[in-house]
Amino acid sequence: MDLTQGTQQEKRARSKKMMLWFGIGSLIMSFAGLTSAFIVSSKQRLNKDWLSNYELPNAFLISLVVILVSSLTFILAKQALKKNNLKMTTVWLLITLALGITFIFSQLEGFRQIIEAGYNFTGATSNITMSYIYVIAVLHIGHVIAGLICLIVVIYNHFKQKYNSNNMLGFELAANFWHFVDVLWLVLFLFLYFFRYII
Repeated sequence: MDLTQGTQQEKRARSKKMMLWFGIGSLIMSFAGLTSAFIVSSKQRLNKDWLSNYELPNAFLISLVVILVSSLTFILAKQALKKNNLKMTTVWLLITLALGITFIFSQLEGFRQIIEAGYNFTGATSNITMSYIYVIAVLHIGHVIAGLICLIVVIYNHFKQKYNSNNMLGFELAANFWHFVDVLWLVLFLFLYFFRYII
């Protein structure tokens, strides 16, 4: 009976992990489509609305550092949980949450800097380049918010003592999604930063 239950739990764990990776795969395809559209638009030289010498706001770089550090703190939380050090797990999870919220505020500051530079999302002061950057950043923020919701659920379950070194499935799923959105912003930032030099 115990063996059967263990096998069923293992199958459920595998299916949940597979669903997460399918979801991540679909998100990768979505952002690949957006960046491809960005590239295609830049090649349409007849489009006088394209801005080839755009500057990314400094706040975007700060947000990159913040979100990469948050991945590190999530890893430290996982390591603490593996050692059944519940106090340090709590500390690192709360720091990760604070960094995630800081990331969103730094992104909003980035939008403010873009507007200060004279570019709005729509209207007479808008252009297709900055509109793409707005859309890419906003969509990514949406996924960070989803990651924060997962993190809050993990913190709640952790306080309910649901996780330990032998039961980490929900924790690991949330961590994997969080690392994905972190790496995604790294890739998007590098793409947007270096693309202006190659067009």
